[in-house]
Amino acid sequence: MLEANSIDIFKKIGLRATPQRLEIYNILKLKEGHPAAEDIYEQVRQHFPSISLDTIYRTLSLFERHGVIKKVHHLADKTRYDTNLKHHHHFVCVRCKKIIDLTWEAVDAVPMPEGIRKWGTVEERYVELRGICNDCLKKETHR
Repeated sequence: MLEANSIDIFKKIGLRATPQRLEIYNILKLKEGHPAAEDIYEQVRQHFPSISLDTIYRTLSLFERHGVIKKVHHLADKTRYDTNLKHHHHFVCVRCKKIIDLTWEAVDAVPMPEGIRKWGTVEERYVELRGICNDCLKKETHR
């Protein structure tokens, strides 16, 4: 299923809208939880069996360079990808590794510490909360 504006997004950034790129991008847009390259690969292979994992990584890198997606790094897990380019933070479940977007205006409004300039300039403020998601908590209580 192609998202209506995917081709327009590709045209706007000057990328050729190949069927494989469109498939990768739409999987990113539709899949919840910020998928890893391997997750995307498994889904794309259903429509393009000859596609390689390397092609997925190269395409994700291309998308990132053109500002259509962002990498989401978190410890002890694979790099994940996010199509939500608006400023936001993440809640990461330490059990199932699900990543949930959240906004937190109070944190965004806190002034930077005075001493931060000795380290350099801050380009982005990002908070990652870790805990156990409601789905995992429900599974735990049903045992």
